[in-house]
Amino acid sequence: MSLTRIRAGFAATVAAAAVLALAGCSGGASSPAASSPGETGADGFPVTIAHAFGETVIESKPERIVTWGWGAADAVLALGEVPVAIPAQPYGGDEDGVLPWIADELESLDAQTPIVLDSSTNEVPIEAVAAADPDLFLAPYSGLTEDEYQQLTGLGIPVVAYPETAWSTPWRDVITITGQALGAEAAADEVIAGIEEDIAAKAAENPAFAENTVAQVWDTAGTFYVYLPADPRVEFIEDLGFTTAPSVSELDTGEATFYYTLGYENLDRLTSDVLIAYADSQEQMDAFLASDQAALLPQVAAGKVVQIVGEAEVASMSPPTALSVAWGLDAYVDALAQVVGD
Repeated sequence: MSLTRIRAGFAATVAAAAVLALAGCSGGASSPAASSPGETGADGFPVTIAHAFGETVIESKPERIVTWGWGAADAVLALGEVPVAIPAQPYGGDEDGVLPWIADELESLDAQTPIVLDSSTNEVPIEAVAAADPDLFLAPYSGLTEDEYQQLTGLGIPVVAYPETAWSTPWRDVITITGQALGAEAAADEVIAGIEEDIAAKAAENPAFAENTVAQVWDTAGTFYVYLPADPRVEFIEDLGFTTAPSVSELDTGEATFYYTLGYENLDRLTSDVLIAYADSQEQMDAFLASDQAALLPQVAAGKVVQIVGEAEVASMSPPTALSVAWGLDAYVDALAQVVGD
């Protein structure tokens, strides 16, 4: 993914604005709806799923699923199915681009690693996808383009894209859409409920979270990214009890739906009780916090900076997925509690 999509679609899916950012993207969309055309069989199929490029009819339960973007592979695995191909995730992944929580789930399912598709250009590798012979291409949180959609459907591959905007599907909706596509809506609801229970338990253990405002940022390659409420990572922190600081929206430049860049000269205007900062390494984090620019941030002087460091650690919450929450939640909350409690 691009810096913007990953960080901002991460630093925006972690940089993706920082893709981090592997971004996070839209947080408040309504739950997706699926409808069944005509008569529905005992297995719940056919099912029709509406998305940004139209409607896709899935005639029968998919057996060979290719996932694309962020979180879809996690959702498929959480529902007990194994994709035939998944996108490489070089940010946070191993040398093959497989994320640690996906590797753990594959091991628990006693399953082999799926085909790992090249994602280095952010473009769907059409030929490699076709070679995997999929009966479903699942991309509910991705940057899939309409041209790529047309190419895939032209090959007879059913494609489920994001509901409205690229890199903007809340983590709950990623799971819900996946459940609809696989005929496993009840199981998807159970996965979501389990994650929500874990989050609620952490919020209950840390009531002080609800007394604090927060801003989330990433400084990388000379650019300072701020994440907006449309980013799933922001939705996630609010689920833990925090409130997004008003300054986050007040300074929005309108350059993207889920993040914006802020000039260093304006960092003093980004006020909040707590600042969550992301970085690939402790060296990068230390360099930023020691910089003249960071000195302008009121949270730095107050000692209220939560440091989320390490590619896998950042990726696990940027944005969260059906599998990454269980993997990273404890460490994430511990980092928050340490700063909020100071």
